[in-house]
Amino acid sequence: MSQSEGDRPTATSVPVDEGTMLLFDKPLQWTSFDAVQMVRDLLGIAKAGHAGTLDPRASGLLIICTGRQTKRMHEFTDLEKEYTGTFQLGIRTASFDLETAIIEHADFSTVTRERLDSAANGFLGRQLQMPPMFSAVKHHGQPLYKYARKGKTLERKEKEIDIQEFSILSFIPPNVTFRVRCSKGTYIRALANDIGEILGCGATLTELRRTRIGEYRVEDALTLTQLESMKKERTFSQSEAHGHPLPA
Repeated sequence: MSQSEGDRPTATSVPVDEGTMLLFDKPLQWTSFDAVQMVRDLLGIAKAGHAGTLDPRASGLLIICTGRQTKRMHEFTDLEKEYTGTFQLGIRTASFDLETAIIEHADFSTVTRERLDSAANGFLGRQLQMPPMFSAVKHHGQPLYKYARKGKTLERKEKEIDIQEFSILSFIPPNVTFRVRCSKGTYIRALANDIGEILGCGATLTELRRTRIGEYRVEDALTLTQLESMKKERTFSQSEAHGHPLPA
């Protein structure tokens, strides 16, 4: 169901006193917890959480709920996700992205745009995906990536995912830009690794940005600069309320 520009959900759709639902454009290298903590500090509230983790090496839309709105987080977690990104052909890493060192190089000269499109189309629909070892999936209470960083590989259970779109946007060898629309729980770096396996040359995710969650879009989200400005204004407002003049 589409929405007009005026009806599209915005960054703060709920009054603060009832709890807040914030759309935040998470920067690179921030964890999802970093973003939640900043919102806690900004609003002076302890109860807050995010609806769907976004890796530190990915940027883009993160939905953060506070107060009473935390009860709604499952509604946002289950929504379709959209990502854009880039993967590089001819290299492979243990983490399927650039968190770990390149462990293999391969020739990608036989890869064409037609082969890329055909391989991407083969991933459409419902399917089982194996969570990568470098992921937050828990094993005995510990995320898998902690085991992976110690060089351990554990048995994992495949999970059902649904990919509605996997479009190749451009191909400038060795880099491939793409757009994916998918269900929750889809690992895009695993998808990049899998397409590299099909093409026979390997592939590693180098950039990722979440652009949409359901009808919520990253262009409507608050940036880090905007949040920092809100925090500063809130601090000034609190000082004024305690009888301290605003700074000149």
